[in-house]
Amino acid sequence: MTGSLDGGPQYDFIVVGAGSSGAVLASRLSADGRHSVLLLEAGGSDLTPWVRMPIGYGKAYYDARINWKYETEPVESLGGRRSYWPRGKVIGGSSAINAMVYVRGHPEDYDDWAEDAPGWSWDQVAPVLKRMEDWARGEDAYRGAGGPLTVTDTADEVHPLCRNYLEAAAQAGIPTNPDYNGADMLGAALYQITTRKGFRASTAAAYLRPSLGRSNLELVTKAQATRLLIENGRARGIAYRRGGADLQALARREVILCGGAVNSPQLLLLSGIGPGEELRELGIEVLRDAPHVGRNLQDHLGTDNLYRATVPTLNQILRPWSGRIAVGLKYLLTRKGPLSLSLNQGGGFVRLAPGSGRPDLQLYFSPLSYTRAPKGKRPLMSPDPFPGFLLGANVCRPESRGHLRLKSADPFEAPAIHPNYLESGEDRRLTLEGIKLVRRIAASPALSGVIEEELLPGLDLESDEALMGYVRQTAWTVFHVCGTCRMGRDPATSVVDPRLRVHGVQGLRVADASIFPIIPSGNTNAPAIMVGEKAADIILEDNH
Repeated sequence: MTGSLDGGPQYDFIVVGAGSSGAVLASRLSADGRHSVLLLEAGGSDLTPWVRMPIGYGKAYYDARINWKYETEPVESLGGRRSYWPRGKVIGGSSAINAMVYVRGHPEDYDDWAEDAPGWSWDQVAPVLKRMEDWARGEDAYRGAGGPLTVTDTADEVHPLCRNYLEAAAQAGIPTNPDYNGADMLGAALYQITTRKGFRASTAAAYLRPSLGRSNLELVTKAQATRLLIENGRARGIAYRRGGADLQALARREVILCGGAVNSPQLLLLSGIGPGEELRELGIEVLRDAPHVGRNLQDHLGTDNLYRATVPTLNQILRPWSGRIAVGLKYLLTRKGPLSLSLNQGGGFVRLAPGSGRPDLQLYFSPLSYTRAPKGKRPLMSPDPFPGFLLGANVCRPESRGHLRLKSADPFEAPAIHPNYLESGEDRRLTLEGIKLVRRIAASPALSGVIEEELLPGLDLESDEALMGYVRQTAWTVFHVCGTCRMGRDPATSVVDPRLRVHGVQGLRVADASIFPIIPSGNTNAPAIMVGEKAADIILEDNH
């Protein structure tokens, strides 16, 4: 048994984590009033300007009040650098501090999932993705309208340089795609974002807040789960720390972990579910020897090329106080302008091999440039003092796999995270292809005419060896961490089954990005929200 059952309030369902999946799940489970739901969140309220205002995520990047501020162990392939991982510690989770880019993923991604997780093919998840959307252009064969999550078309608001980018991409052989979430994913595009009337549409805003008036849904914030309460092989509840007090709550039916790709495996490990030898070394009683808890860690690793422009960029608007005041007033009066957008305004998806199918690379275009400052230095994302922009790429489906493990049995100590970026030779090859593709786009007439100089990596770096050195010095997480509680049929190779039940433990599920068997081709927030929606369907079916 992990923990003692000393009583405490009882609920039908306990959802741990009010993030991208958890807020969705709690809302859906409580919708018909039949079941009581407790939603535990380690963070606090999302009602702060830096969450609500879309571009405010630059300020949220290092804010410990709403951010777990994880840091990996030194990464050998990055020259021994640590990688900083912001993760949402707030209602709405990472959907409250992310860049809001909305990407469903490619149908083949989900068909791959379904090979070991029946029920998760594209044909089975596409209706869920569609019903959760309120797409600005309205419903069609691929897109949904009227759902909780507003997805905004940014075409009328983006910086003029985004048009140069689209034209340059077309000149480099990458046609413009008006809807990469529609019939075809490939092509250069303006990114769609999860905002509503100029405000961030996190899962807290889209799902949770409209549900909080229900008498059968209780939200408890600033409550960090410390261990599962397990008795006779069944999850009976959760222990948590709040305001210095150790408390617990009991579940009549199920406990569902929605803490994300770091916190969900961490809580399983703390509760004695994980690699037995590692747990015993830390003095943790092994309830189930589950070797894949914390394994299969995947993430997108990005690179940026920095260009000095001959024309004004967002730097000239967002750096001087006069510009900040002007766009601030525009935002207050109209909820439009740069403050209502993401910094990554353009991008798209490219397949390098001939033929149809999934993309190999995701592109990013930001009409602003900034230095990714280390902690304690100038504010991150402070615009450069010259006109500049960023053009970058990441490998869509990296082969490299990392892992995380506990450093100690202390639930308040962050785990040791080993991302193993660039471990795969194919990942290294495609990363270099991304830099070369970005350079071809920048050399196209529509962009070369407004470029004064490639500042980074700099045209003096030409060989693959030199460019890989640049990657090792500068590559950065794209914040798409997933896979650490892998979903699959076989307990020998996965953590949860296709109905999200933890193998070998009754009454316990995981429903967040940690269950992804394979990282999707694109941003991971939309798939994580889909998991919350689909998990609700599954759980309600199993508890009818």
